[in-house]
Amino acid sequence: MKNKPLTLAVDLYGCPNRCLHCWLSHMPNRTMEPDADRWIVDQFRPYFDQISFFSWLREPDFCPDYRARWERDKRLSVNAVPPRFELASFWRLARDPEYASFLKEVGVNCVQLTFFGMEETTDRYVGRAGAFQELLKATEVLLAHAISPRWQVFINEDNKDELPALLRLTQTLRLPARCEAFGGTFRFFVHPGSCDGENRKLYPIRIIKAHIPEILIPYFLNYDALLPEKEWYEKWKKDPSHVVPHNTDSIVLYVAGNYDLFFNFTHMRPEWRIGNLKTDPINELVRRVMEEDIPALRIARNITLGELVSRCGDPLSERAFEKEDYQMYLLNRHLETFA
Repeated sequence: MKNKPLTLAVDLYGCPNRCLHCWLSHMPNRTMEPDADRWIVDQFRPYFDQISFFSWLREPDFCPDYRARWERDKRLSVNAVPPRFELASFWRLARDPEYASFLKEVGVNCVQLTFFGMEETTDRYVGRAGAFQELLKATEVLLAHAISPRWQVFINEDNKDELPALLRLTQTLRLPARCEAFGGTFRFFVHPGSCDGENRKLYPIRIIKAHIPEILIPYFLNYDALLPEKEWYEKWKKDPSHVVPHNTDSIVLYVAGNYDLFFNFTHMRPEWRIGNLKTDPINELVRRVMEEDIPALRIARNITLGELVSRCGDPLSERAFEKEDYQMYLLNRHLETFA
C-alpha cells in the first residue's frame, strides 16, 4: 500500500465560474479552514510514502497568495513535487499583471483556455458576463510572456454554427504566427467533452456528427473515434463486459470543500462518494480507496455493458460520443435512474 503514489486535489478556495460543461459538477464555494491542507495530508501520511498535494481541483491558483500557496503545496507534498499542468486561472490572468510571470517561473509554457463560441455564448456557458473578453485578454497576456495559449472549444448543437467564426478569430489575431515567433505552438481544438457532471444536462443538445461544420473537422479531437449513439448501442447490446473505472499505478483523490472524498473517475455526486474525512475513520476510508469499495463501483461490477446500453441507451439517437465518454454516461445514467 505504501508504495502506490497518491495525489490529493483539494477544493480549498472554490472557483469563480459556473461552467455548463463542468464534469465535476457545481459545488458550493467556500474557503476551507486555515490548516485544512496540512490536516488532510496528515490523515494520509501513515498510509502512503508518496503524496502530491494540490490546493485546487477547479480553477488553479484561485487565491491571492498563489506564490506562497504553490510553495506550501510543494512543502506539504511527501517525497514528491506536484507537477504544473497546462492549466491556469484565466480569471487571474485577466486581473493580475504578475501572474503570467509566476507561471513562466514555475515552468508553464502552454496554457489551455476554454471557449464555447463567441462572446454571448461563451459568457453564458462560463456562467458570468465578461468571461469571453477575459479569455481574449488572457491570450494576449500569455503571448506577451512567451507562453502559448491553447484554445479548447466545446461543441454542441446550440453553438456549432458560430465556431467557424471563433476559428477565424485566431487567424485575425495571428495566434499561430505570434506563437512561432518565440518558438511556441498555438493549438485550436474542438470536442464535445464528456457527458457527466453539468455536461450530463447538455445531453439533449449534444452534437450530431453530421452537423459538425466541415471547416472544423481538421481541428476536431479524435474525430474518427466519434460515433453516433445508435452505433454504440448496436455494438454493445449483447456485450458481456463491465464498465468499472480502476486505479492502476497511482491514485488520484478529490477532496470537496466539506471534506467529502471522491475518486477522479467521474463527477462528484453522492453515488461516487468514498466518505468524509471529518466523520469517517481514516483507516476505513483508505480501505475503501485501496479496495475501490464504494456503492457505484459495486453496482458497476454487477451489470454488463449490454445491460447498461439496453436500459439507458437510445437506439435511434444520432448524438455523437467517444467510447469511454459514452460508457461513463451509461453507467451514470443507470446509477441515477435504477440504482
